[in-house]
Amino acid sequence: MSGFVPILPQERQQMLAAVGISHPESLFDPIPPEVRWPGGDTDPYTAPAQSEMTVIRELKALADKNASTASHACFLGAGAYDHYIPAAVDHIVSRQEFLTAYTPYQPEISQGTLQVIFEFQSLICRLTGLPIANSSMYDGASAAAEALLMTIRQTGRSKVFLAGAIHPDTRAVVRTYLEAQNFIVEETPWPSAGLIWPEDLSGYAGVLVQNPDFFGRVHDLASLVAAAHTAGALAVASSDPISLALLQPPGELGFDIAVGEAQVLGNSLSFGGPFVGYLAARESLLRKMPGRIAGETVDRAGRRSFVLTIQAREQHIRREKATSNICTSQALCALKATISLALLGGSGLFEMAAQSAAKAVYLQQQLVATGLFDAMDSQPVFREFAVRLAGDAQASAESTLARLNAFLLAKGLIGGLDLGTVHSSLAGCWLLAVTEKRTRAEIDHLVAAVHDFFARAGKEASV
Repeated sequence: MSGFVPILPQERQQMLAAVGISHPESLFDPIPPEVRWPGGDTDPYTAPAQSEMTVIRELKALADKNASTASHACFLGAGAYDHYIPAAVDHIVSRQEFLTAYTPYQPEISQGTLQVIFEFQSLICRLTGLPIANSSMYDGASAAAEALLMTIRQTGRSKVFLAGAIHPDTRAVVRTYLEAQNFIVEETPWPSAGLIWPEDLSGYAGVLVQNPDFFGRVHDLASLVAAAHTAGALAVASSDPISLALLQPPGELGFDIAVGEAQVLGNSLSFGGPFVGYLAARESLLRKMPGRIAGETVDRAGRRSFVLTIQAREQHIRREKATSNICTSQALCALKATISLALLGGSGLFEMAAQSAAKAVYLQQQLVATGLFDAMDSQPVFREFAVRLAGDAQASAESTLARLNAFLLAKGLIGGLDLGTVHSSLAGCWLLAVTEKRTRAEIDHLVAAVHDFFARAGKEASV
């Protein structure tokens, strides 16, 4: 159906009469005048109509004011990353079989969508080293919260622990989910200098750790898993799926549940969403998992077919027994991730991960070599790292990084995250991400621009 549905003037009057008003403006009467849009001839919503050419010209002028990754080299990460998306992803996902696909409530007419979900689950299982995965989650943060609710359902305990430098947004979502249900959330003092957890984890349902962590640091997780299991708790890993091409999968490390954000696979930044999360687990946790799972079977004629199975949602069972009543399949985003993984293959994913890791280390070394920054610590990093302003620059850290990022933007570069905006103790710390898309020339351009900024700042200070 077309997005434009024309109506005749008399049809409009019939609609207004049916609801008992004479003019569409009356629909807004309940809104107090002081908070309503004022209108007028200069108001773009009520101004005289313009031609299509004029409207397009004005909209393009507005769009050109945006600094996007199409026009700027992006070194900003902190949970959303500018990885390359093969052109075939958008082409395939736009096919009519997928373009209007919604949640497959009627499997007999949704075989294509169900197969895609099945393939997504299979790929996530291969990446994480765990035997089962669901059809996807809203995003990585809600996947982490749902995983911790799984640990509570499995163990019967009422508190969980967040170990190490977990993304602030994930921590906030976990607290929103769990504390509203009177569960207890404890965590390592944040921002943590390392991976720290209580000596005795007895009484905890589960422990969540992010690896690589919020600062891009990679940790040895074996002792944490052992400590959790010794105390009868479940171990949950939040992992970037691209990093799993280089790092040992959570399943092989002994984790019970793996979660993460899959935006990095075929999904654009899109101003922050929609993204798509993944959740995989040990088979013993199958009936504790939220959302849907697509299974493979055969029909009466013996043909391969797909069905929804273990449907523990509130649409299918009594609400009080549902594993989640706010979970859906991000089918289109999961489809993009599936297509992207299929196109990349194992070697392509490894190359993407290896380039991201190597280029991040190169930029880190170049920035430290300037003498303007110190490394945050000596931990190995993947794709992302934090540096701290050195020497005299640290004294004015509160404004320096904000001015530096503005300077870089004018140079066609999107700088890193000023960590002082995340936590006051991190003033003067800069978090940068480097994906396989960044060329050596772009990285060197960033370092040269940083030199230029501090050289100009020094001249201004001496005047």
